[in-house]
Amino acid sequence: MTTVNPETATGTAQAPSAATPVNLPLRKRPFDIFFIVMFSLFIVTCIISDAIPTLGIPQTATTTNILAQWNYTYSSQYDPLYMQEPLWLRFITGTSAFVYLPFYVLLVICLVKGFNWIQLFAVIYATMIISLTAIPIFGVEFFGPVGQRTPNPVVFLLYNGPYVLVPLLLLIRMRKPLPFTRRF
Repeated sequence: MTTVNPETATGTAQAPSAATPVNLPLRKRPFDIFFIVMFSLFIVTCIISDAIPTLGIPQTATTTNILAQWNYTYSSQYDPLYMQEPLWLRFITGTSAFVYLPFYVLLVICLVKGFNWIQLFAVIYATMIISLTAIPIFGVEFFGPVGQRTPNPVVFLLYNGPYVLVPLLLLIRMRKPLPFTRRF
């Protein structure tokens, strides 16, 4: 770039401003590979476990719907709150099935392609899922009425812990602008 000094009318060359850093290739972003795997699994589990109660499909031992049978098997042993399907929980599962699920698809694409614009949306998502999902559900599962508390906290955490821990890690991953220009 050339600028002209008005006093001397001579041109001088200036160095270009600092360029935006280049994204690292996916193979150099191992945490993003982990996120791709986990959020791909979350896509499947949203369909299996969140769409069923949201759509009002009965979760019983005798249902002919295989996904509802899987949900019943899990909830009858480890998650009585999920089996009761209170209205507020259906709002949460509905948000997961119809808001988070499309976001997961978009997030996986952005992680693979390295689209940095996903950062703000990832931060919003992670904050939402931790505050609007984890706190009320875990609160009831561990401190709620006896009929809604999990009878087996360890198994409950093994099933449900990743849905809080992975978004928390994503929040940490997306803490600075241009997340795909660094390994973590």
